[in-house]
Amino acid sequence: MKIGHLAQATQTTTPTIRYYEEIGLLPLPPRQAGSQRVYGDGDVRRLTFIRRCRDFGFPIDKVRLLVSLMQDGDRSCAEARDVAFEHLTEIRQKLAELSELEQSVAAFVDSCDRICSGGAGADCVMLEELAVALPSPASGCCSRASK
Repeated sequence: MKIGHLAQATQTTTPTIRYYEEIGLLPLPPRQAGSQRVYGDGDVRRLTFIRRCRDFGFPIDKVRLLVSLMQDGDRSCAEARDVAFEHLTEIRQKLAELSELEQSVAAFVDSCDRICSGGAGADCVMLEELAVALPSPASGCCSRASK
C-alpha cells in the first residue's frame, strides 16, 4: 500500500509517517519504481501501535522503548507494565499540579470579582496584582514581623 493508504488505515497523516521514519520509529519502507514508498500489514500494525501509544501521551522515547519490547521475544512484558506505570505516575503528578493551579487561579478570580471596579485596564487591581512580586521565603510576612 502507498503512504496515503497507510495514513488512512492508521488514522495518522503522511507527514507524521515520514517523521516517524526519520526518527527511526518506523523502518524505512522499500520503494517501488517512481520512488514511492510501499507498506504492508506489519507497518499498519506498528504504526497503529505507535499512534495508540501517542494517544496515551507516551513521549517518543517511551514509545521507542515499547516498540523495542514489542519486537523482542526475550524480554518480559513486565517491562511494558513498568513503563506504563511510570507514565501513569507522571500523569497523576501533573494532574495534582493542575489541580493546585486551578485552585490558585479560581481564588485569584474570586478575589478579583470582589475588588474589581470595572474601570480602565490601566487602573485594574487584578492586573496590578499580577505585576506585584511575591515575597521570597526569606523576606515573607513572618520574617518582617520578627524584625
